[in-house]
Amino acid sequence: MIKLSLFVAIVTLTTAQAAPAEWIAYIGTYTRGASKGIYAYRFQPSNGKLTEIGLVAETSNPSFLAAHSNGRFLYAANENPMGMVSAFAIESATGRLKLLNAVSTKGADPCHLELDRTGKWLFAANYTSGSVAVFPVRADGSLGDASDFVQHSGSSVNRERQEGPHAHQAVVTADNRFVMVSDLGAERIFVYRFDAAKGSLTPNTPAFAKLADGSGPRHLAFRPDGRFSYALSELSETVTTFQYDSKGGVFQELQTLSTLPTGVAGAKSAAEVAVHPNGKFLYASNRGHDSIAIYAIDKSKGTLTSQGFVPTQGKTPRNFAIGPAGTFLFAANQDSNNIVVFRIDQKTGGLTPAGSVLSVPAPVSIVFVPTR
Repeated sequence: MIKLSLFVAIVTLTTAQAAPAEWIAYIGTYTRGASKGIYAYRFQPSNGKLTEIGLVAETSNPSFLAAHSNGRFLYAANENPMGMVSAFAIESATGRLKLLNAVSTKGADPCHLELDRTGKWLFAANYTSGSVAVFPVRADGSLGDASDFVQHSGSSVNRERQEGPHAHQAVVTADNRFVMVSDLGAERIFVYRFDAAKGSLTPNTPAFAKLADGSGPRHLAFRPDGRFSYALSELSETVTTFQYDSKGGVFQELQTLSTLPTGVAGAKSAAEVAVHPNGKFLYASNRGHDSIAIYAIDKSKGTLTSQGFVPTQGKTPRNFAIGPAGTFLFAANQDSNNIVVFRIDQKTGGLTPAGSVLSVPAPVSIVFVPTR
């Protein structure tokens, strides 16, 4: 029998040897100004080299992107009052996108997409109307009509932002059994059991995890081992640590910390949260303060310890993404029209500017697809 430590080493070595040398970074934007749609750069994780491809697809407000695991298809949430999801085929030679079809999300302003672990289903969260739709992914990458649709209800104490439900993100668990939907307006992380044969959602028991009044849960990230999850709340600018029971789909709250330095005043608007692939660090972005908060994750307890804050060198970091191999972090500064690249210290989680600043109009989200 191979010892676990040796097995992990073998898997790690094999993965490293098989890792693609080049990826394409696709960037979703808001097209209310100079942007025309989705932009792209070629990226080499080994040295951080970036080569501009440019505009790869014209489409309206492709604010959030999701890439299929087979590297052949890309999906964009068209964040408009009449919400749509556009499906694209990726041209392997050029990286450009070919529109396959577009389907209605059955709601207003879809702001997040995620594919299930089989790549056969896609979830769309409609922010303004507070709903979630499920779509079958056909063999050619196009999308079929919605297989299921869930309308949320509820409100909370912030009458300007929480007057009704606002679904902000749908996250599929690693075992593909549950879908977690963060709803900023309803103040809940809804938990649904997912039937991967039918593409349907059923409320779990319990049906949700409740956040503190006025928090405004926005995004959720799991540690790679699935034992803990981290909920970022936009309105309170906090991150809440949960212990996660994968068998029952149940959250147990452990800790809540601010994503801002002590004493910072002004409008609060946290945006994105992500766990480093090594499971040791967590990052969260602060709009207004225009920074990335860095935390160390306790290996056994899952709780967080602040490691400081790094300016994103731009305005309004709506999104950031950790690149392939976990060596670089890309901070998308929406209102300064740039993406600043940081090198990640693998021992401390610290961020240092890598020297690359990408000029992209109103960048919102970034996904990486290996070249073929």
